[in-house]
Amino acid sequence: MSDLPPLVLPAPAKLNRMLHITGRRADGYHELQTLFQFLDHGDTLTLAPRDDAELSLTPALEGVADADNLILRAARRLREATGCRRGADLHLLKRLPMGGGLGGGSSDAATALIGLNRLWGLGLSLEALAELGLALGADVPVFVHGHAAWAEGVGERLTPVDLDTPWFVVVHPGVAVSTPAVFQAPQLTRDTAPITMARALQGGTASWRNDCEATVRERYPEVASALDWLSDRAPAMLTGTGACVFARLEHETDAEALLAEMPKRWQAFKARGCNRSPLHDALDR
Repeated sequence: MSDLPPLVLPAPAKLNRMLHITGRRADGYHELQTLFQFLDHGDTLTLAPRDDAELSLTPALEGVADADNLILRAARRLREATGCRRGADLHLLKRLPMGGGLGGGSSDAATALIGLNRLWGLGLSLEALAELGLALGADVPVFVHGHAAWAEGVGERLTPVDLDTPWFVVVHPGVAVSTPAVFQAPQLTRDTAPITMARALQGGTASWRNDCEATVRERYPEVASALDWLSDRAPAMLTGTGACVFARLEHETDAEALLAEMPKRWQAFKARGCNRSPLHDALDR
């Protein structure tokens, strides 16, 4: 085996601090305007070099075939794009719920692209890695670039922004939300008038909303219950298409107090909002 030390890198969660759906394209994808922000909480990916060309990932993710795993797809795509024939052993410590609207799979893929680019000495720019990542998912580029962003298109056209960095309590209500089902729902709001980034930021957090929330509330009563419970205590919102919901709090002690009240049937954690991704902070260190 190689004598190079392994890289241990975070794959942070994201929140959609607001999400507007402004239209539907001929190909079925929706036009969005959203604000992405990272959390100082997420998965951890360990990447160790090999002396051969094998790629391994442990542990296997339940219900996800290797061919569909975004980490392995990212590694293979990076090798195909560069002609690299090196291998790696990858180990994922999974903390984020799958399908929760926190971007876990996309973040894992971005960390794999950035980590393997460094581990294998490929020297690709963030722009090149983001372009590779876009084919894996619309959220991958924001994790690659590593800065909170105003996003348009399907979420791939990014403009860096600096948002407030409060504490959040994030709740998973224990149900699985189908993103395709939400976006195909007849009642989904698809005609929100586009606004400028400046107007969105000037409006402030009190004006931010998620256009998916009404549809998800109607279809998933447990998500509605979690939103109602949180909203009685702090400003709360759905992230992405859910199932996770979050409350915004000014102080860590407020977040801890809210967690102490949390009904036991829900999974929850506290985290600080970050404008610079913890992944990029880790790489600098």
